[in-house]
Amino acid sequence: MAHMLAEDDQVVIRLAWWERAAARRGDVRVPLAAVRRVTVEPDWWRALRGIQESGICVPGALCLGTRRHQAGKDFAAIRPGRPVVCIELWSSTPFRLLAVSARDDVEAEAAAGLFRRVAPRIDASTPWRQPLPVPDESE
Repeated sequence: MAHMLAEDDQVVIRLAWWERAAARRGDVRVPLAAVRRVTVEPDWWRALRGIQESGICVPGALCLGTRRHQAGKDFAAIRPGRPVVCIELWSSTPFRLLAVSARDDVEAEAAAGLFRRVAPRIDASTPWRQPLPVPDESE
């Protein structure tokens, strides 16, 4: 199962060998300075956005890989029935969201708390994830 850690000045999603093969990529790394907001989503399906671009998605069993939507791309390593740690990123990175399942609520809150403490540019204006922009709407 994928693990999310903070190494030096980066967020690292470490994938197992079979997850690397399924996702068609190696470990995911983004700078901690790119972290915008960290939340825990208790309903795993709410963390999924867009359509599967690469990787594998078996409904009700596993979603692993890159997902594409109108605001960019997300990386998901999600298993149903488990809480999901969602890390929203500033637009300067290749992904807009990193979503990784945790074993239980305690592990999810611990991981989220860690990233909230070590990320230098956290937007604390709201504790919830922001919705995707609608292409035809202006601000």
